[in-house]
Amino acid sequence: MAIRVDAYTSGGMASGVLARPGRLRDALETDGSLPLDRASWQALDDPIARVTGSVTLPSDDLLIVVADDDPGVPVHASWHHIALEAGPYAVEGELATMPGFDPGRALTRPTGEFVLLRDVRLSVRSNPDAGVAMGDHALINRYTVDRIRADLMLGFFFPGAVMESIGSAGGIA
Repeated sequence: MAIRVDAYTSGGMASGVLARPGRLRDALETDGSLPLDRASWQALDDPIARVTGSVTLPSDDLLIVVADDDPGVPVHASWHHIALEAGPYAVEGELATMPGFDPGRALTRPTGEFVLLRDVRLSVRSNPDAGVAMGDHALINRYTVDRIRADLMLGFFFPGAVMESIGSAGGIA
């Protein structure tokens, strides 16, 4: 089955069909790149996308990846609302942790470059009037997140990101 993918980079969005068998996460974390067929590219300031044919994007260049595949959502997870900034994008969604998770005492750490969020809302921070993309789930490159606001400490999920608690003043626009 073909997996439809929208891949967001700092310069814009590539849309297409995953050009390899298997799961999206496997392509991102095993192959180190995202091959897309029947692809189009839309730069941040372009009003419409242009057809590019086939394209391969390095995983390190990807900030957010939205697809229509089954992400393998964790069973018995506790979900935490988070808002984050990655490059030019603002993202809101829910991050899974296991019940009873205590970030200060946890021995387990996320593995891989991408973290799963569900019930995702994504917009371009410099142009919020352009609209909001919504999806069932997205994979977020945890090393490209600049700022995060959440109800628990998630520093090891997003190394290098500025952390804010949900109750703090200001917020992520």
